[in-house]
Amino acid sequence: MEKIVPNRLDRGFFKYQKEFEDKAIEVLRSGWYILGQEVSSFEEEFAEYVGSKYCVGVGNGLDALYLAFRALGIGEGDEVLVQGNTYIASVMGITMNGATPVFIEPDEYFNMDASKLEEKITDKTKAILVVHLYGQASNMGPVVDICRKHNLRLVEDCAQAHGAEFNGQSVGSFGDVGCFSFYPSKNLGAFGDGGAITTNSKEIADTIKMLRNYGSEKRYYNKVVGVNSRLDEIQAGLLRVRLKHMSELEQEKREICERYLNEIDNALVELPKIREGATHIWHQFVIRCESRDNLKDYLDEKGIGTIIHYPIPPHLSEAYAYLGVKEGSLPITEKYAKTVLSIPLYNGMTREEQDYVIKAINEYGK
Repeated sequence: MEKIVPNRLDRGFFKYQKEFEDKAIEVLRSGWYILGQEVSSFEEEFAEYVGSKYCVGVGNGLDALYLAFRALGIGEGDEVLVQGNTYIASVMGITMNGATPVFIEPDEYFNMDASKLEEKITDKTKAILVVHLYGQASNMGPVVDICRKHNLRLVEDCAQAHGAEFNGQSVGSFGDVGCFSFYPSKNLGAFGDGGAITTNSKEIADTIKMLRNYGSEKRYYNKVVGVNSRLDEIQAGLLRVRLKHMSELEQEKREICERYLNEIDNALVELPKIREGATHIWHQFVIRCESRDNLKDYLDEKGIGTIIHYPIPPHLSEAYAYLGVKEGSLPITEKYAKTVLSIPLYNGMTREEQDYVIKAINEYGK
């Protein structure tokens, strides 16, 4: 058997090859490549999918986060609460605006532990950034309540969780702003970079439309210093194709993960948990193991690729050394960084490949 990689994208393409190719040619022949009909149609369709009033397509997920905080007026002197075990881009969206991240420990579901939020709120706290990590919706009930109680902005990082729900409501529709990435490996992945912002506020949507296009509402009339961050026509068109198939793509991943949950049986390996009331779209299937590095090497020898999401928490990265958050200050976050491992998961994964992964993990250490 050829090496089983952690994620492969070609099978997801071949599944709908003709639709993707027809759409690409349609856009190429249209002669309109930036901010045209494909982008506006995708924005409408994705807003409906998320259950929010507005969607604005941007260049990538980091731009979505940066523009979200900028549009909310959060910057120098402001603090934003964010979970410690997230991907560093979540934190960059805060600091690129001059604001300061304040790290919150995760719960047993890898998401923000809402019970630890209020103790970190100060008079400088202006927002909470919730990250729906690995594809599972966070515990949004108490987070929403805390934001209301303390008059805080709520931003959702939904880069890994398109379509996940908490108590029947889609992520990206709870907060002031939902931020999405369409990086190719995501469940709703483009064929290059792409991102979007969802909101129920016309004012926020209009501000982000202006900011993404050089700060201009009307060509050559610039109200503010903006950026160039636009979802392009081809990516929008291809995303529209994949969006139509999201339910079947999610169901396929769900079935693979149900096999993993039911058939992986090794006392050395801890399987992921799903919170009651939350849905999981399985962007990643993340196990934990005290001897994680040995397990990773063992699987690699067997031709099974894995990824660590993430080996260095943001607070211990060189980029954020200036924050002065020392090792040992976030023990749960740091423990996860030493023990988590994402095993192969992708659309088009064969039953034979699944069998091989399950068997290998079950035989580890025996």
